Amino acid sequence: MISERSSRIPPFHVMEILEKAHELEAKGRSIIHLEIGEPDFETPEPVMAAAQDALRHGMTQYTHSMGLPALREAIAGHYFTRYGVNVSPENIIVTSGTSPAMVLIFSALMDPGDELILSDPCYACYPNILEFVGGVPKYIKVHEKYGFKYEPGKLGESIGSGVKGVLINSPSNPTGIVLDTDDMQKLVEVVGERAYIISDEIYHGLVYEGSENSILEFTDKCFVLNGFSKLYAMTGWRLGYLICPPDFVRPIQKIQQNLFICANSFVQQAGIAALKETGDYTDAMVKTYNERRKYLIAELRNLGFGIEVEPTGAFYIFANAGEFTEDVYSFCFEVLENAGVAITPGIDFGEGGKDFVRFSYANSINNIKEGMKRLGEYLSK
Repeated sequence: MISERSSRIPPFHVMEILEKAHELEAKGRSIIHLEIGEPDFETPEPVMAAAQDALRHGMTQYTHSMGLPALREAIAGHYFTRYGVNVSPENIIVTSGTSPAMVLIFSALMDPGDELILSDPCYACYPNILEFVGGVPKYIKVHEKYGFKYEPGKLGESIGSGVKGVLINSPSNPTGIVLDTDDMQKLVEVVGERAYIISDEIYHGLVYEGSENSILEFTDKCFVLNGFSKLYAMTGWRLGYLICPPDFVRPIQKIQQNLFICANSFVQQAGIAALKETGDYTDAMVKTYNERRKYLIAELRNLGFGIEVEPTGAFYIFANAGEFTEDVYSFCFEVLENAGVAITPGIDFGEGGKDFVRFSYANSINNIKEGMKRLGEYLSK
C-alpha cells in the first residue's frame, strides 16, 4: 500500500508547467520560459575552477557532517562583512541545498502537531516539507496592498501556545517583496520570546532598491536558511546551509548524520570560492536582472496586469491577472498552449495567490521581449 503521507503531498504546479513546456518543445514548438526560478547565467568561473581543483586533489570523500571548517568560517565571515553580525562557525551546518536545511530545522524544532506560521501566499514547498515531518502550517493571509507582508496585529493574534515558529522569506518567492528594517523590527517585537523566527535568505544579494536585512541583525532566537543556488547561479550544485541557535546544533547535526551524512565535498570547496571570488560576477548579474525587472514591470502593466507594489528583490513579479481570468491555473496552460509562453499560476503558492500569476525574469531580455509580444497578441484576441 502507498503511504498516506506520499499520497497527500500535492504536485508542484510550476514543474507541471515546465514539463508541459518541454513536451511542446519536443514537438518543435518555441517556448519562452518565464515560469522557472532558476538563474540563466553560467556559474562563475572561479567557482568552477575551485571545483575542478578540488577534484584533481582528491576531495571526493565524506567531510565533517556539519561541513568543511573553511566553508563555515567563510560563511561566518560573509555574514559579518555584509550584515555586521557575529556568527560562530560552530552554529553553521552546511547542507545539500536549502530544502534539506528545511527538513533539518523543522525536524529539530517541531514535534508532530506543532504549528509554524506561514504567509499565504508563500513558496509552495514550505508547507509540503513541514507536513512531511509532522508539522502543521498555520496560514496568515498577506495582501497585495500591503506588499504581501505580515500585518503586525494579525501576526500577534495568531501566535498561540501551539506555534513554535514564524517563517519569513525576504526577498520573497513568489512576490519579490523585500522586508525593510522597520518591517523586521516590528516582526521581532511582535513575535518576542513566544516563537522562533525562521528566515529564508536564499535570495539575498538579489536586491535592486535599498538593501536586505538578515534576521540575525535583530534577534538571536532565529534560524537562517541560505545557500548558493540563486545569487551564484549554482542551482545544480545543491549547496546550502543553515545557521541555528547553539542549543540546536547537536540535534540538527545528528539528523544530518543519519539522513544526509554531509554535503558534497568538492562542491563545498567551490562554495568558498563563491563567497570570496565572485563579486564582479554577481554585481553584473544583479545589474542585468534589474534591467529586466524594470522592463517587465512596465510591459505587464501596459498589458493590463495589476502590480500594486513593485517588487525589488529576487527575480519574480507576482502580477494580478484578475483582468483576464477567474482561473489562473487554466489560464497559464492556455497561455502556454496558445502563446508559447510559460508562466506560473499563483495558486501554486496558496489560496492567497488564486488571482495572481508569477513571472520570472531569469531569462534574457530578448526572450522576455518576445514573451511579452506573444502574450500581448494572445490577450488581444
